[in-house]
Amino acid sequence: MKDILQQIITTKREELLRMTAPKPSLRQALLASDTGIIAEFKRRSPSKGWIKEEGRADQIPLSYQQNGAAALSILTDKHYFGGHDDFIRMARQSGVTLPILYKNFVVSELQLYEALLCGASAVLLIAACLSQQECSALMRKAHELGLEVLLEMHSEAELEYAALGPDLCGINNRNLGSFVTDVENSFRLAEKLPKEAVKVSESGIAQPETVTALRQAGFRGFLIGETFMREADPGLALKRFISQL
Repeated sequence: MKDILQQIITTKREELLRMTAPKPSLRQALLASDTGIIAEFKRRSPSKGWIKEEGRADQIPLSYQQNGAAALSILTDKHYFGGHDDFIRMARQSGVTLPILYKNFVVSELQLYEALLCGASAVLLIAACLSQQECSALMRKAHELGLEVLLEMHSEAELEYAALGPDLCGINNRNLGSFVTDVENSFRLAEKLPKEAVKVSESGIAQPETVTALRQAGFRGFLIGETFMREADPGLALKRFISQL
């Protein structure tokens, strides 16, 4: 009879290898995509309440993948967004192979380990939440763990953070203080980012024409959540959106 302890240890090592194996690159996925759409699984908003309380992480992210998303974003904040780390695990277990952005308010290295262990490819770092020193340290640790970084900025003053060298530069069209959304923010700040930056426009994108205009302004990624999640079938809503690009 084979030693049970050895079987357990062998299985455990296999589990660890799967958890720490290189994940698909968000940066490369956007550069290679014709649409650049990062479809977001978002069940709740602090300003609007529940968007899709019954939304299932083992169904919607996979449907996004099947209907043409370049990558996914999954909210993991529980208190304000109704999210959970397990949603990324569930998406992976359902068959999602696309890059997944761990979307949360990351302020500690511990959260980077959580992102790694649940199967994320990249993490969101928000300039408004961090000093440049804190952001630099977290970015360095994320890279050590094999995670890419999408650095989110909202104002011209925060563009200084782009010099830290993130994998992707995000412009949030939503003011995180007031939650007022204005897509013009992306157009206004795009030309002030480094030319080599892979630019991502976040929030408030509801029309295919907006994606077309943003791409002409130099953006390669377009993070869209509520536009799809408010529909009965988010995956089909994404498919219709892409067909109009």
